[in-house]
Amino acid sequence: MKKFAFTFAVMALAVASAADTYRVTLFQPSVIAGKELKAGEYKVTVTDNKAVISQGKTTVESAVKVEGTDNKFNSTSVRYTHADGKYQVQEIRLGNTKTKLVFPTDGQAGL
Repeated sequence: MKKFAFTFAVMALAVASAADTYRVTLFQPSVIAGKELKAGEYKVTVTDNKAVISQGKTTVESAVKVEGTDNKFNSTSVRYTHADGKYQVQEIRLGNTKTKLVFPTDGQAGL
C-alpha cells in the first residue's frame, strides 16, 4: 500500500509541475522578446513565468504573466501593439480557456 501511495504522489507531483502547451497561429510577422517571427503556427510552452514560442528550429523565450479571466475565450486571439512599423505581441488569449498570456513591452522587460 505504501508503494502505491508513493507512486501516486510522484505522479501527482509530475502532473502539477508539467508545463502547459498551446498552439497559436500568427497571421502576420510578429515581434516577441525583440525577435521577429514569421506568420505561421507556433507551439507555446508556459512554465512558471516564462513562455517558449517555437516552430521548427525557430525558438523565442520571453517573460510572460499568466492571467485568469472570469469568462472563457471562444477562440485564440493575439493582441498587438504597433511601433516602428512592426507588430509586437502584447497578449495571447487562449481559446476555450479563461487564460491569457501577457507579454512585456520594451519598457516592461522584467514584468
